Amino acid sequence: MTPVAKRNAVVHLCETHGVSQRRACDVLQIDRSTVRYLSRRGDDTDLRDAIKRVSRERRRFGCRRIHVMIAREGFEVNHKKVRRIYREEKLQVRRRGGRKRALGTRKPMVLPDGPNQRWSLDFVSDALTDGRRFRILAVVDDFSRENLVLVADTSLSGQRVARELDKVIAERGMPKTIVSDNGTEFTSMAILKWVQETDVDWHYIAPGKPQQNGFIESFNGKLRDECLNGEIFYSLREAQIIIERWRNHYNTKRPHSALGYRPPAPEATIPVDQRPVMH
Repeated sequence: MTPVAKRNAVVHLCETHGVSQRRACDVLQIDRSTVRYLSRRGDDTDLRDAIKRVSRERRRFGCRRIHVMIAREGFEVNHKKVRRIYREEKLQVRRRGGRKRALGTRKPMVLPDGPNQRWSLDFVSDALTDGRRFRILAVVDDFSRENLVLVADTSLSGQRVARELDKVIAERGMPKTIVSDNGTEFTSMAILKWVQETDVDWHYIAPGKPQQNGFIESFNGKLRDECLNGEIFYSLREAQIIIERWRNHYNTKRPHSALGYRPPAPEATIPVDQRPVMH
């Protein structure tokens, strides 16, 4: 029994049978100091409200990321207190079922040692309330983990992918390598022509091996879990606005565990020898 349950049992026995506290403690074999204990905890109302607010805003954030977020707001509190309040308010994130585990030996992915060295591309699909499907083109810098672009549309051809890549390159420069699967958009004549003109090293992963493109797969899981699964899109324009808003939050505010709980966007300016090692 917890101390709270023990105190409640003593109170119930005293009120129901009219016995003294000493007699109730003797019968229940409970130390009287446990019953008479008065909590010395301070008023955590502001902290509790902040934790619940962040949890409502980011429903798929766990205790550690919530701790990082409230620390940015000026709350000087250790992770143990945050975890206690997190559990008391029953804010635990519900798991969405199991996932497949790779068999055999697993080796850590080799990280690039600078921004714009390797980009990862992939598509994510979703649907509007009227049943119309749309797709999202995601591009991630594997060094900084920054999401470079999220394009949502009902049609994303190889030509559209090439145009979106040109826009990103105009702002950030040319990558050395681009990694993608063997989807029809990425193997189209438009992309093959674009690769020939830009002289970018485009690497295709082995068929049926998404783990070879683990950075973008990890990002897709966060996008699905924290944004797409929690939103209802009534129109394509609404979906584009909400997805772009989430992208800005992901790049500038969301704590990334592989980056020492820093947001991805500022990571490109951090020297290589100061970056955390991913295992």
